[in-house]
Amino acid sequence: MFRLAWTMIAVPGLVAAFLLLAGRVTDKWGHLLATAAVLWSFAIACCLFGEMLMADEAQRAVTSHLWTLFQTGDWHLEVGLLVDQLSILFALLITGVGSLIHIYSIGYMAHDVRRRRFFAYLNLFIAAMLTLVLANNYVVTFVGWEGVGLASFLLISFWQHKASAAAAGTKAFVMNRVGDLGLMFAIFSMFALFGSASFTDVNEGMAHVSPTWATLIGLFLLLAACGKSAQVPLQAWLLDAMEGPTPVSALIHAATMVTAGVYLVVRSHHVYEQTETAQLAVAIVGTVTLLFGAWIGTSKDDIKKVLAGSTMSQIGYMMLAAGLGPIGAAFAIFHLITHGFFKANMFLGAGSVMHGMDDDVDMRHFGALRKAMPITFLTFAMGYLAIIGFPFTAGFYSKDHIIEAAFEKSPVFGALALLGALVTAFYMTRLMMMTFFGEKRWLKGVHPHESPATMTIPLVILAVLSIVAGAVMNNWIGDWLEPATGAEVHHTGLVHITGIGWLTMATVALGVALGWFFFRKDIPSYEPATGNVLSLAGRNDLYGDAVNHAVVVEPTRKLAGFLQHFDRGVVDGAVMGSAGGLAGMSTIVRKLQNGFVRSYALTMVVGAILVGLALILGQLA
Repeated sequence: MFRLAWTMIAVPGLVAAFLLLAGRVTDKWGHLLATAAVLWSFAIACCLFGEMLMADEAQRAVTSHLWTLFQTGDWHLEVGLLVDQLSILFALLITGVGSLIHIYSIGYMAHDVRRRRFFAYLNLFIAAMLTLVLANNYVVTFVGWEGVGLASFLLISFWQHKASAAAAGTKAFVMNRVGDLGLMFAIFSMFALFGSASFTDVNEGMAHVSPTWATLIGLFLLLAACGKSAQVPLQAWLLDAMEGPTPVSALIHAATMVTAGVYLVVRSHHVYEQTETAQLAVAIVGTVTLLFGAWIGTSKDDIKKVLAGSTMSQIGYMMLAAGLGPIGAAFAIFHLITHGFFKANMFLGAGSVMHGMDDDVDMRHFGALRKAMPITFLTFAMGYLAIIGFPFTAGFYSKDHIIEAAFEKSPVFGALALLGALVTAFYMTRLMMMTFFGEKRWLKGVHPHESPATMTIPLVILAVLSIVAGAVMNNWIGDWLEPATGAEVHHTGLVHITGIGWLTMATVALGVALGWFFFRKDIPSYEPATGNVLSLAGRNDLYGDAVNHAVVVEPTRKLAGFLQHFDRGVVDGAVMGSAGGLAGMSTIVRKLQNGFVRSYALTMVVGAILVGLALILGQLA
């Protein structure tokens, strides 16, 4: 089956190209072909995973050489795939959740006239993301990295007839390009140091580089991760990205694109093992982001933006774990997978709510939907329990491991991670109360109703995974990832709860109680013009756009204006001045070419006299 690994990428990639080139003749069945392509990739991933489970540990990682891209001097680069314990988990997550999102989209996008194009973009995204995680070197990873950026731009701005959607896509594209510079600088450094960008050569060479170079490469990779995973300071694009269709939010912000940065850091664990400085920077960025995202989640009334802030926060937990060393890397991937299940469940659940509420996203217009949409409510509730870390759900196992590891690393990291759990429980309870409980606040003419089976069946599957995935993978995932991450995770029982675990559960219970207390009553149907400083900052995305405008946009505009004036005044002035001088000289010289023989004869006589004088003076000297 390893010989067919490349088809996981090729099939959805080719189907995407076919749907885009074939045009409207595929409108009636193009979405079915796109869904079948992703199901094919999922089937191959499952078969590969089954083979790896039955193989000896030493034979589970397989590199497939496709072709040599270039070889010059000491530099060598091939195009190949690496199917190992880490990449296969990502392949399963991408194709598994991606398949469910494709199926869900059949119902969600049923009445969109550009549905075929939408499914083509989804396939392109899947192919690019698989390229990113299955590559055996950083250059091919970068190809997938850029493909994901392109596909996300196309999907976020899919409804480009809305100015906000077009602007959101552009914003995501530009901010991700800033992060991409980090990955480019890291690759350039690798070629300069090792003559190669393959994972094997880089991992072997990192043991011999200076601490300075190790730190630089680690920081370059972190910059790339911040852009793709919406971590501080490159987080501002994520909330605006909610302008895309809801299945896009579930695909990009739950299981795929925003997890790419975490994958890059974990895949590069040999780099971070050589530099405590860069490793600490990863942990700090993750901690700051998990608090920022949670803060934003407490203040939004748009259900999708609450979930976007939550995504930012949960990815922050993963980055924090990845910065804690080898043991944290396994916990980061564990939480990444469980988060893919419960966050995709909640994003698709939000889409189901929107479907029943005439595409309204304002939770102040919801309330009492648990009876009108029982399947959506029950499945969303399972995702809610998982994300707050309710005992024995998926999030209980994965996030609690991170909090305990954070306390082992530093009481400061542990306390801040615990604070994030408190705020998460609060704002997610707020979302549940505003959406499914309380009194009806539906706008006139809105009649909530349950979504069709194509939308609810994926919700049920993801809801079940949100509950059971943590218990299934609790001890297994650490052993599975040890060869790929170097992690040595100690086994714990399913009901083993430490002192930190009890403290975490008490903190979560407090957050739930606060959320219930403050939002059990009537919800105002308007947004107050004033409020406390924390709420206002959260509603304004912690002023991320204002900071970017002041620090980046405005200085760039001023620099561009200066360069424009310099170009016109100095560069153009020099060019036009020299042209004017030559024109003046040509006017003078032109008078000598008047066509009169007597003038030419006089010129020759004067010339002869001057030459004679020069010769006489030369002799006298």
